[in-house]
Amino acid sequence: MTSKIAKIIESQTIRIECLVYFYEQVTQKELNILTAEVLKFLDEEADDLHIYTIKDQGIYLGSAIDLNNPFILI
Repeated sequence: MTSKIAKIIESQTIRIECLVYFYEQVTQKELNILTAEVLKFLDEEADDLHIYTIKDQGIYLGSAIDLNNPFILI
């Protein structure tokens, strides 16, 4: 990930680890804007961008997860 992308993300989020960020109370519009900015500089062959929604039961990955047995990210 380039430093340009990191600066864009860090301007609106909290850095948890080297390449893990937390965006608290984000609206869909805000997330769309941030994602669009990041995608301008993302190298699709070298970089990955994963966005997860954290809910009361754990991380929501759409229908790929059973929320009765949530996946725990540590």
